[in-house]
This record gives sequence, structure tokens and C-alpha cells, in this order.
Amino acid sequence: MKVRGRASKPPRSSDARVERFKAWCKTHKKPLIIVGSILAAALIAVASFFILVAINSRPVTAPTADLEPEQPAPQPEPIHYYSKLGGQELPSELPENTNVTAVMMENTPMARPQSGLKNAEVIFESIAEYEVTRFIALYQANKPELIGPVRSLRMHYLDWVTAFSPSIAHIGGSKASLDEVRNGKYKDIDQFFNGSYYWRASDRSAPHNVYTSFKNLDELNQSKGYLTSDFTAFPRKEDATELGHVKKITVDITTDNYDLVYNYNAESNSWDRNYGNGKPHLDREAGQISPKVVIILKVNEKTVMEDGKREQITTTGDGEALIFQDGKMENCKWQKLSRTAQIEFYDMDGNQIALNRGQTWITAIPKTKTVVYE
Repeated sequence: MKVRGRASKPPRSSDARVERFKAWCKTHKKPLIIVGSILAAALIAVASFFILVAINSRPVTAPTADLEPEQPAPQPEPIHYYSKLGGQELPSELPENTNVTAVMMENTPMARPQSGLKNAEVIFESIAEYEVTRFIALYQANKPELIGPVRSLRMHYLDWVTAFSPSIAHIGGSKASLDEVRNGKYKDIDQFFNGSYYWRASDRSAPHNVYTSFKNLDELNQSKGYLTSDFTAFPRKEDATELGHVKKITVDITTDNYDLVYNYNAESNSWDRNYGNGKPHLDREAGQISPKVVIILKVNEKTVMEDGKREQITTTGDGEALIFQDGKMENCKWQKLSRTAQIEFYDMDGNQIALNRGQTWITAIPKTKTVVYE
């Protein structure tokens, strides 16, 4: 018995192509793998390039919390100029070795009010003789138009100012002081030999009427070549932020005409100067005299006969001093090692004391006299 079945058909053309392709791939397997790897690597490289371009082209913003605030550009420190002598601030630079001029000034009631005294940067005051006080006033940056009355020199004033290397303006003096100031070691501008640079005022009687000006003194110093002063300045400081409670200083010197009363001026942090007779100490042109620093020196003092009755004061060595500044009083020690050495001030622990910037008024009184402050 025959069983009928379908006759087998020849393969279709598409299947044949597939088979041929498979056979080809099998034959070329290794080259295909190599080419495929190369193409894959190329595609990865191209994709990476475009990804990097996209990332770098996007704006980058960091979280604001991680950013520090932008700092302003640093500003230059302001430049300050100061007088070497008085320490006060100046509008423009003044060379440190600018010449200092010391002027011997009278202090009798007939000489008051003086001229130019308010502008002095450092003043030394003491008894000259016969219970009468005088001043020697030093100037460097400040140059008042009118100065006087100018009077004669005494030895202890010369001792105090020698350390400042000043020109010394005066009208003669005691024999001891003239022998010293004329020995060729000083910048002596005595009126006796330079009369045209001084004059006598008509509104006061002699000998209380000799005046000069800084126009004249500068010309006189220039003509003599007295152009510089090399000296050790007082150490200076700014005013204290916390002020003290001293309101009044009373200084016993000789009589009410020369004793002193200082009233503290908190607004200007200075000391308004008055005499024991209740009269304010005024500058004729500039008004109330109010130093920033008041220093009282206790000194050995005696009366001697030289070319007349003179007061002799020990200016070298050391002694007690009281410094008043910032509304406070400080007990301290003064020290001056020689005539040419600068006077210095030390606290009780041996530290040198810095003085406020501005006028410094130093008064020497006998050790037997008193200073009361309240």
C-alpha cells in the first residue's frame, strides 16, 4: 500500500541569502570582530566629545550658600603727619630735624597777656628770681606771628632746653647763662647782637615790651645757618578713651600772682590755666591757654649771689614728678642725666611714660611746695 506524501520543495531565495550570509560571516568572523570593535570605539569617542562639549557650554552655578561674600578692595591707610616736638597732628609733612627755636619770655603782671605762648609746643616754667616766674617756650611746627615779651636768660632754663638743640632767643641774661650760651656750642640768637630782628612795642613800658616774630626769627636762623635740630623727642600717645576724674589742680609756687590753678576741660581733654589770684592765663591774640599735658617737677632750689640775686635749680639727676593728662594724675619720677640729655619721665614700675599729643607745660617747684588736686 502506497502512502502519498508531499514532494519536498526547493529552498526560497531569501533563505538562501540568509544561509549564504551566515556562511560568509562564519568565514570572515575575525575581521568582523576587529571592524566592529573599531566602529564601537569610534562611536564612543564621538559621543563622549559631544557630551563634554554640552557640559562645558552650560553655565556653572555653585550653590550660593557655599560662596563667601565679595570683599571690597582694600583701601590705603591714611597718612598722618606729626610734629616731632609737640606731637600734634599736622596738615602736611614736616621734616623731623626741622629747627627748634626756644624763646625766653617774661611772666610779671606787666607782661601779661603774653603773645605767642598758646602756640608753644613745650614750655618750661620756674622761678627766675625774687619769687617771679618766667618761661622758656619751644617752637618747631607752630610759628606764631607775634612773640613776647622776650626777656633775659637764666642758667636752669638753658639746662632744660639744651637737649632739644634749639636756637635760643633772649635779651642778655645772667653771667653764668651768658658764659655758657656764648661758648660756641649753642645756636645763640641774643637780641644784644641781632637787634634788627627784635623791636620794642609802644603800648608797653620797658623792659616789658620787647617782641619778635617768626618771620624775623626764621630769617635770623637762616642767615646764621641754624636750619636743623637733632633731638630725642618725648614719647607721645593718643588721648585716652577713658578719662579720669581730676577736675582741678592747685600749684603753690610763690604768691597768688604766680601760683597756678588748672581746671580740667573734658570737652578738649586739656587743662585751662589760671593764676592763683583767679585770673585766667591768656594769650593776647589767641585767648585761653590750655595745655594738653601738665607736669610738675619737684626740684632742689636755693637762692645764691652770682652777678646778683639768682635762683639756682638742680636740673640734672632725678626727682619726683606729677603728670596730669586725660583727667588723671600719675605719680612718677623725672630723670635727666646731663645738661645735653633729654629729661625723661618714668612710672613707679620704671616704664617710660608717653605724653598726649599737644602742648606740654612743665613747671618746676621747690620740694617744699605743694600740689593739690581734686
